[in-house]
Amino acid sequence: MTELATSSLSPADLTLLRRAIALAEATRAAGKHPFASLVADANGQVIAEAGNNSLPPEGDPTQHAELRAAQMAAQALSPEALARATLYTSAEPCAMCSGAIYWCGIGRVVYALSEHQLLLLTGDHPENPTFSLPCREVFARGQRKIAVVGPALEEEAARAHLGFWTPQN
Repeated sequence: MTELATSSLSPADLTLLRRAIALAEATRAAGKHPFASLVADANGQVIAEAGNNSLPPEGDPTQHAELRAAQMAAQALSPEALARATLYTSAEPCAMCSGAIYWCGIGRVVYALSEHQLLLLTGDHPENPTFSLPCREVFARGQRKIAVVGPALEEEAARAHLGFWTPQN
C-alpha cells in the first residue's frame, strides 16, 4: 500500500486520523461496518465523530460515517467555521459522502484507506459495492474548493477490514 500523504500531515493530523481508525475498529467490534470519521475545527478540537451505521437490517444505507459526522458538524458550527474544519476518515469518502461533505461546506478532508485499497479488501461484497470514483474527482466538479490529503496510514486502516468482508459476514 502506498503512503502518499503521510509526510504532508502534521502530528495533530496523524493523531486525529489514528483516532478515526481506532473508532472504525470500535465500530467493527460493535458489529457494524468498519468505517469511522470525525470532524475537527481549525484548532483541532473534535466537534463530531461517528461510526458507520449502514449495516442491515437495523442500519440505514445512507448512514455512512462521513455523512453522519458531517451532518453533526454542520449543526454545531457556522459556515465559516466549517470552511476551516477538517473531516478525518478511516477510508476515502464515497461519492455520496463526498457530496455531503461538499454541501456541508467542510474545507478539508484527510483520509486513510483509499477507495482502490478498500475495493481490494471488500471485493464484490454485496454490502459494500465500492465506487471507483475518488473523492477528489467529486470535489473537483463543485464550485467550492475542498483540500484533500490521502491516502495516509493505509496499512493501519486496513486492519479493521481484514476478515470482515469474508463470506461468513
